[in-house]
Amino acid sequence: MAKHDNSEFLQFLPSVDALLHSATANKISKQAGAKHLTRLARAAADSLRQEILDEQNGSKNYSRESLLEAAEIRLESSWQTEQNLASQTVINATGVIVHTNLGRAPLSENTRKALIETASRYCNLEYDVAAGKRGKRGAHAENLLAELTGAESALIVNNCAAAAFLVLTVLARGGEVVISRGELVEIGGDFRVPDVMTESGADLREVGTTNRTRVSDYEKAVNENTRLILKVHPSNYRIVGFTAAPTLAELAELAHRHNILLYEDAGSGAMFDLSEYGLTDEPIIGDSIKAGADVITFSGDKLLGGVQSGLIVGRRETVEKIRKHPLYRALRVDKLIYAALEATLESFRRDAALQEIPVLKMLSMTETEITTRIKRFARRLKNKSKGNQDLQIEIIKGNSVIGGGSAPMIQPPATLLALKHVKMSAASLEQNLRLSEPPVITRILEDKVLIDLRTVSETEEAELLKILVKI
Repeated sequence: MAKHDNSEFLQFLPSVDALLHSATANKISKQAGAKHLTRLARAAADSLRQEILDEQNGSKNYSRESLLEAAEIRLESSWQTEQNLASQTVINATGVIVHTNLGRAPLSENTRKALIETASRYCNLEYDVAAGKRGKRGAHAENLLAELTGAESALIVNNCAAAAFLVLTVLARGGEVVISRGELVEIGGDFRVPDVMTESGADLREVGTTNRTRVSDYEKAVNENTRLILKVHPSNYRIVGFTAAPTLAELAELAHRHNILLYEDAGSGAMFDLSEYGLTDEPIIGDSIKAGADVITFSGDKLLGGVQSGLIVGRRETVEKIRKHPLYRALRVDKLIYAALEATLESFRRDAALQEIPVLKMLSMTETEITTRIKRFARRLKNKSKGNQDLQIEIIKGNSVIGGGSAPMIQPPATLLALKHVKMSAASLEQNLRLSEPPVITRILEDKVLIDLRTVSETEEAELLKILVKI
């Protein structure tokens, strides 16, 4: 079929200037700015022109009014797409506590205040106020880390992968690192321990088998080129059944007998015993120090409940050697991270972490507390939705998830709100909630949209209720 010539309709296309004076453009002009709005308008007009030229059957009857309306729709759609990509607050109703895609740990009230009231202004980042001269960068945060873990010294970089890379580069470049085959993990986002070791300039020496490694396996591998024995916490997977692995204390004895260093990549980094809440196999950093690890790396935004950062603690001589390496300057953090970490760590020092840090509050929430909240919320929703017979509400039993590569086997029991809509599929209902203001992120199970209040703060409940009532 010959392509239909629609070029006659191009005369009806709105000019960029006409589109810039439309109601849609006026609505978004303050936020977008004149230059960017012009770019969006030009792109909308160009795409509409191309559509007219590509339209082959000639069935559409274009007019000046219809083309202006179509151009406005494209303009608003382009703007909205950009806004959806921009950082924005969302309500996490998934029940995934450390949700990597949603920014991992929500910050405590004290941490938010520190960011706004301290780090957003001039502050004593590298200034000793008492002495009136240059001071040590991040001294308070590092001192808190050392105090809380029992380490001699501490260092902070921008994430845990950076911490591992820095440690391996400084301590093992040009030498060998001995590691169990069962710990050659890929943690996520293409972060693979063997790749990091290769890039650091260290040579990998695998020992044992995937499921069983003994101290004797490590000892046989140690030679004059060995720089480190590396213990990696598997984070996002577990090997169960016929397994064996030496304790950290056993590895420390072996390493120190051969005058080499023991490095533990602890992953999530529990600051105290969380076994009461089901986390029985997460390394407690203080215990690792006591067991003899020379250097330990862990995350600041997982079980610590703070901001993204890589935390390095250990023996003073070892940590200071890392600090002096040129690579540290490329990986160090800014005043925002230091201020946020200080506030988070101070909650631990006051023994108030379970009450103040959202991740730990969510983790320690009992099934009874969750059930009470969800029943109360369901009653409020039913009362406010009496005129809406389309939304079907059910209370069911289920589970939350730790997330963030932590404790994959642990799924705290929860009571959930299960929603169905007479006129919408579960996928459509989920999308409707996701595109609300603010977006509500949920999960779907057995054709029902699930709401888990474990990850919804009590201050967010009113907002969530309003959104659900409108559905």
